[in-house]
Amino acid sequence: MELNNQDSMPRIIDALVHPHDLKALDNEELAIVAHEIREQIVATTSKTGGHLASSLGAVETIVALHAELDCPPDRIVFDVGHQAYAHKILTGRLGRFDTLRQHGGISGFPTPAESPFDTHPSGHASDSLSVALGLAKARDLRGTDEHIVALIGDASISGGMAFEALNQIGLEHSRMVIVLNDNGMSISPNVGALARHLGTLRASNAYRDRRDVLLRRMADAGPVSRAALALMNSAKGSVKHLMLPEYAMVFEQLGITCLAPVDGHDIGALRRSLRNALNSHGPTLVHVVTHKGKGYEPAEKTPELYHGVGPFDAKTGQLLATSAEGPTYTDVFGATMLQQAREDERIVAITAGMEGGTGLTSFACEYPTRFMDVGISEEHAIGLASGIAAGGGKPVVAIYSTFLQRGIDQMVVDIALAKQDVVLCVDRAGLVGEDGATHQGVFDLVFCRMVPNMRVLAPSDGLELESALTTALKLGGPFAIRYPKGSCPVLCADEERPQLLEPGVSRTVARGDDVAILAVGSMVAPALEASRMLAERGVSARVVDLRWVKPLDHDAVVAAARTKLVVTVEEGVLAGGVGQAVLGVLAQQGILAPVLTLGVPDQFVPHGTREELLHELGLDAQGIAAAVMDRFAR
Repeated sequence: MELNNQDSMPRIIDALVHPHDLKALDNEELAIVAHEIREQIVATTSKTGGHLASSLGAVETIVALHAELDCPPDRIVFDVGHQAYAHKILTGRLGRFDTLRQHGGISGFPTPAESPFDTHPSGHASDSLSVALGLAKARDLRGTDEHIVALIGDASISGGMAFEALNQIGLEHSRMVIVLNDNGMSISPNVGALARHLGTLRASNAYRDRRDVLLRRMADAGPVSRAALALMNSAKGSVKHLMLPEYAMVFEQLGITCLAPVDGHDIGALRRSLRNALNSHGPTLVHVVTHKGKGYEPAEKTPELYHGVGPFDAKTGQLLATSAEGPTYTDVFGATMLQQAREDERIVAITAGMEGGTGLTSFACEYPTRFMDVGISEEHAIGLASGIAAGGGKPVVAIYSTFLQRGIDQMVVDIALAKQDVVLCVDRAGLVGEDGATHQGVFDLVFCRMVPNMRVLAPSDGLELESALTTALKLGGPFAIRYPKGSCPVLCADEERPQLLEPGVSRTVARGDDVAILAVGSMVAPALEASRMLAERGVSARVVDLRWVKPLDHDAVVAAARTKLVVTVEEGVLAGGVGQAVLGVLAQQGILAPVLTLGVPDQFVPHGTREELLHELGLDAQGIAAAVMDRFAR
């Protein structure tokens, strides 16, 4: 794809004020629009980073949808929302698209607060069909006639919630359209003129009305007609099995009309297929075959690399080098898993569609029979781990904090209640940055801490993470280990590694008598820096690395209360968090002490760099020191 000079070349997309304007364009002109959108996406994400390959693959589908729909009142529900960049460009955000995923700029996902065209905050997978059915049901109850479309792709349809919704969609039989964005990774296309003809014929309302009338008459006409009807149904099923792909039969048997596959980069074919589906009386699935990364050669060749990418050279596709800051927590976890697995053949690794993201690629290569990627099925991953543990294995589930939210019930019942030897390694815990509110991992401290039998560790650097995983595997029982996105600080380089950590015992990393800062995991490093700033202002600050969120070190809490001020710092929500646990310990002991709790307030955190967000929330060293001095002043 040749990148045009957007400042000098006139573009159709610059003249589009509203997606309605697409209706005045023919298919060739819409193809030009798609090309211009694709150029804009590449140019912008080369500077901001983002979900490039997924959005490039969905451009023509989104252009065709907006050309056929009237949004709003028609609604599009995205699944997952990282394929929606073309939608943002077409719905009045072209002028701000260069702020994509930047602090104060537009979100990388559909966000209802950002635009009336964004139906649903589509940050997590497999929920679009439930939301779309709910919208269709509400429309039916109102008696209005707007179209509801769910655009689902990137393996989202494999998630359990999607299957639950499909079952209900077939039962309710509300009019809605499911656009399955198949990027060629999982479902094989079935093409051919006869298949296309059958799909169009079966979607025709006239055909379906005449068919239903005839079938009712035959059913009422006596035993001979009923026998003929049974024979016809048998033959119809045989023809379907012969002509339709296997996946289509699943949808058909659920009561969802399934159209033949269509080229997701042919706007004319897309519009014809969408028109058939939109004119249907019941739920209809349009199978759109796309190429992830379409139109940008580097992303086409390696779509996994360009799925979520940082800044890159738009002309060459070369990823821009980032400053070397040492290994990340994810790197340390992956290396420690390999080391532990070599020593204990019972160790099994499980991930939910995040092999590379959770640092398990090397483990999967070395121990393929002891590695399982279950796809977008977090609930299943945790239930699976419970079964492996019950059978004598030692499963480790590597999962992002924001996605562990989907498996809370399984964590409670299948792991904690059963006291199974399962370790949940909670990556991206805390603020993750540019992906925004749906991805910030700020709730896991609360929902892991609340569960009986669950022990929770929050390592503060790479050595502590090694010790935490070693401890969890040695002690057994339900464990959660939470660690942030990014590079590991080096806090105590002279320590032996790994250590077996004594449950409920913290460590003091800085001495002081005026203030006691009880820091959790990633907040230990900024707390240490804050203590140095406070020392320059005449305030002596102790810093305690709590290590254990549960069981909490009661002795350390009581000792902290002997200073002038107890400060808790956590990279998670304050409501139900560690600060409140410390207050609970003091209350139980009957100790009255001034306490300052620092963390994420009762609000969703938007997108921005991790550093920007920590500063805004007062969770960097400057913020911690300023909060302590402000409390002292008062």
